[in-house]
Amino acid sequence: MTIAENWEQRIGYQRDWVWRGWQVRYSYKRCEAENDKLYPSVILIHGFGAAIEHWRNNIGVLSQRHRVYAIDLLGFGASRKVYTNLTVDLWVEQVYDFWRTFIGKPVVLVGNSLGSLVCVVAAAKHPEMVKGIAMLSLPDFSARQAVVPQWVQPIVDNIERVFSSPIFIKPLFQFLRRPGVIRRWASIAYYDHKAITDELIAILAAPPQDEGAERMFCLLCQRVSNPEVFPSAKTILERLDLPMLLVWGRQDRMVPFKLAPLLAAKNPQIKLVELDHMGHCPHDEDPQRFNPILLDWLKDNFS
Repeated sequence: MTIAENWEQRIGYQRDWVWRGWQVRYSYKRCEAENDKLYPSVILIHGFGAAIEHWRNNIGVLSQRHRVYAIDLLGFGASRKVYTNLTVDLWVEQVYDFWRTFIGKPVVLVGNSLGSLVCVVAAAKHPEMVKGIAMLSLPDFSARQAVVPQWVQPIVDNIERVFSSPIFIKPLFQFLRRPGVIRRWASIAYYDHKAITDELIAILAAPPQDEGAERMFCLLCQRVSNPEVFPSAKTILERLDLPMLLVWGRQDRMVPFKLAPLLAAKNPQIKLVELDHMGHCPHDEDPQRFNPILLDWLKDNFS
């Protein structure tokens, strides 16, 4: 059995959908329970640089009680690599239009990293779509002052300016998309390096080879700290009135764990689950630990 066939079985049925003239990939897996109408559907939203396949160890388990959808955000995975004004708001509208087209009933959104931020903004902008959100590490650029010492801030700002230069970005992209470099990058995101398999590297290494990937990467690097691209999660969380799960690895080196209690304190409906010996992607690093946490929260709030 090839790796591709293995993915095919584990992520459900893959389909293409044309949204605003752009090709978008999604997958779905039917609910195995006979009384599936009792349980809300779930939409899975990946993080930066990831794709539908990143949920390959979760979709099957979730489908025992829920219909499961996963979507490649525009610019990632097998979706079109577009040179346009990519923002969280654009990805939110992509998810919302997907929901209106294929589902139409309130769902639970589950996101990792960037996908978590998309979940938060979607819940605020389209409450009729969302019954609850589960966030696996939640980035908030506006909150970095709380975790980065003040004397370090100018250094960080200068580094961002260097990294946003086109002269630097293009050769950087050519370097970063090499499988060996991706493996080293994954070793930062994952605490347990045994979870960094050849399959995972193949998943992460394929999309950067697509046409238009380099231009899109350059555009995002130039705008990564712009609040119009990545809005503040903490101000939005305060306004939400729905069940929320926040799962965070204590050894997360991509988005510091120090942010977790700060964000959880913004709303009493947030249930914070801290996972020791866990990095940035708990759903993939240790699905045996993560899946029961998500399933129990879904059962407690939506059965």
